[in-house]
Amino acid sequence: MMELLRDCARNFGGEHELVVPITVFVAVLCLCLVVGHLLEENRWVNESITAIIIGCIAGAIILVLSKGKNSHILTFNEEVFFIYLLPPIIFNAGFQVKKKHFFQNFLTIMLFGVVGVFISALIITAGSWWLFPRLGFVGLKPQEYLAIGTIFSSTDTVCTLQVLHQDETPLLYSLVFGEGVVNDATSVVLFNAVRKIDVSRLNGRTALRLIGDFLYLFSASTALGLSAGLLTSYILKTLYFGRHSSIRELSLMVLMAYLSYMLAELFELSGILTVFICGIVMSHYAWHNVTESSRITTRHVFAMLSFIAETFIFLYVGMDALDIEKWKMTKLSFGTLMAIYSTLILLILLGRAAFVFPLSALSNYMNRRADRIASITVKHQIVIWWAGLMRGAVSIALAFKQFTYSGVTWDPINATMVTNTIVVVLFSTLVFGFLTKPLIMYLLPHHASNNKNVQPKSPKDDATLPLLSFEESAATNILRATDGLSMLMARPVYTIHHYWRRFDDTYMRPIFGGPNHGRAEC
Repeated sequence: MMELLRDCARNFGGEHELVVPITVFVAVLCLCLVVGHLLEENRWVNESITAIIIGCIAGAIILVLSKGKNSHILTFNEEVFFIYLLPPIIFNAGFQVKKKHFFQNFLTIMLFGVVGVFISALIITAGSWWLFPRLGFVGLKPQEYLAIGTIFSSTDTVCTLQVLHQDETPLLYSLVFGEGVVNDATSVVLFNAVRKIDVSRLNGRTALRLIGDFLYLFSASTALGLSAGLLTSYILKTLYFGRHSSIRELSLMVLMAYLSYMLAELFELSGILTVFICGIVMSHYAWHNVTESSRITTRHVFAMLSFIAETFIFLYVGMDALDIEKWKMTKLSFGTLMAIYSTLILLILLGRAAFVFPLSALSNYMNRRADRIASITVKHQIVIWWAGLMRGAVSIALAFKQFTYSGVTWDPINATMVTNTIVVVLFSTLVFGFLTKPLIMYLLPHHASNNKNVQPKSPKDDATLPLLSFEESAATNILRATDGLSMLMARPVYTIHHYWRRFDDTYMRPIFGGPNHGRAEC
């Protein structure tokens, strides 16, 4: 197909061989936007499903035109995914996150997004390591089994978020959205940590080193993202770019966010986690230091870049599903392949259930005395479990990085794993995605959502528990600290959030910008 397109390009001018392929791909992207808009109102399908279906159709047409040789318009390597496509998706997720609900449910979100990834990856790794050889699929290395666990632990919650209503189910929406973005960042960090360890001798020390590498990558990447976000906020607040040009404000935010990602990659950290944290910090501080027009523009520009990048990925996935070369390289029978696909889907189901329900019970127990935080009901737990069954852009990107070189592989085992990932993404997005709305409508009817799932109001401002004061006696401070510790044991999430708001209002916002928490916050 590339030869066919290049022949067409030569007819228009041989020096522009990539003009025609890129033009065709952009035209298909535009088609995705139009079809997605027409299907938006019924809310049965999302942009991911639309892009995959159109990608499959476009791939089939190209496959016919190329006489069965290729289904791609363009061929990309895995670096394109990580350097150009994933950063805007993850940054926008951090920038658009509803910080109030996110941090009120921070502990639960971190349990799902961090601890849950470890549990899910462990189950998928162990299950595939044990079952694949018994199904006749052999040849994978121990490190590749560990990579498989992280690849298939990354979720895509877009389908569920399009059905949920933030105003009607604020707790559920916050948990699904928060876990989704933290899950992506954690999966990438864990994937990078797995690729660095020596798996020739798997023992307790190796496991500790894996955890140590993960903690180092997680903390260092977080620190870099915080630094980049705070530096940008301070520059915007101090220099006031908007008095000359709002374009400079937007340009500085975009470039600083991307610079944080590239610095993380340069220092072998997690660029995904760094740019996610940078997005949260910029929306918390920097966004308030720019002009009103820039505030509106930033939200729309970042959302647009994320939307195009995600549509681009799913469109390419749809085309890649018809890549004949990968299917030809697979030496396994159809029955064996179906058994592998079914095994992966089953492991994803089990791995997801293994942490959602136990960690939900743990979260309810820890927050049992917190008046502000509603409990996670069984119906909520089922929706959270279902929301994380879809696999998407991050899984595809990690699979390409692990099993291909520059987007191409000539190894039958690697080709099989790439096709396995594509099939799982297609199946989970199409099948689970189509069933998402009926499931949520059955579990959470509209009238029940309006009446039962609204979080209770804050009882009162705990002004009796301020930060320690140098102006009061030691006995008074000790009593306040004791009361604070008791409150922390009884309501850990609310207490941490309460003290952080006081610290933020007193020290951070005067330096880096933003309104006082007493004012309305998005």
